[in-house]
Amino acid sequence: MQTIIGAGGAIGQDLAKELASFTPHIRLVSRNPKKVNETDELFPADVTNAAQLSKAIEGSEIVYCVVGFEYKLKVWRNTWPAFTKNLLDACKTHGAKLVFFDNVYSYDIQAIPHMTEESLINPPSKKGEVRAQLLQRLQQTMDSGEVSVLIARAADFYGPGINNSVLQETVLKNFQKGKAANWFADDTKVHSFTYTPDAAKATALLGNTPDAFNQTWHLPTCADRLTGKEWVELFAREMGVEPKYTVLKKWIIGLLGIFIPIMKEMHEMLYQNDRDYFFDSSKFTHRFGEMATPYEEGVKAVLKG
Repeated sequence: MQTIIGAGGAIGQDLAKELASFTPHIRLVSRNPKKVNETDELFPADVTNAAQLSKAIEGSEIVYCVVGFEYKLKVWRNTWPAFTKNLLDACKTHGAKLVFFDNVYSYDIQAIPHMTEESLINPPSKKGEVRAQLLQRLQQTMDSGEVSVLIARAADFYGPGINNSVLQETVLKNFQKGKAANWFADDTKVHSFTYTPDAAKATALLGNTPDAFNQTWHLPTCADRLTGKEWVELFAREMGVEPKYTVLKKWIIGLLGIFIPIMKEMHEMLYQNDRDYFFDSSKFTHRFGEMATPYEEGVKAVLKG
């Protein structure tokens, strides 16, 4: 049995499709799971409840954690540490391997222009501090041998049908409404984005590669270095609209944060937008071959829905 915790999220459904290439025994865990493959086992659960989480993991060989919690610092501090402890305890109890889907928030600010799996863990943000705490616990568990853990890390992401991609919210949806696109902080800086179908395919492959465990892997991400301006122009070209956009400077976002909660939450993360942000997935490519979708193809697929 291979089990997806957070099966209803941005990665979960694509991951279920990909896992079907490896096993017919897939369990989907979320508050209201829905079948992706005909043979999927549905397991409704509140994953923040330790007993329910443990029951959901029972009988699993491999557990994929792709859960996402509300994008608020208070929620992250109150939820992620306890959830991660419960997740590791359940995997240990039931003898399951763990594939943990991660972001780049824990990296040192100086690593952002060229991130690799060896980049320093030294987060400059409060949300990053939460992620670093989780990574420390995961690493300790790896080192102790209590649970085999694989960390699958992605950059900011985009993909068909995704509702929480900043790129799609600020560029694609604005163009669809006939508005100018928005870009954060500095449109002259490079910004990598991971295509969600690629992330799901690679995560399934890693989870079914025994010697990939007890390592961190950057999920395949196109190596082209598009700037914010070029991202806006790419979407505009494929949509047949004028590439009009506004750059929201840090002070503007700080001001908006007084009135718009999500802007307040995003303000501390703008160091990822005021400098180049390049996500290097060459370790994965060297081991498994090229899997990253070119950005132009990815954008075309997003527009097709």
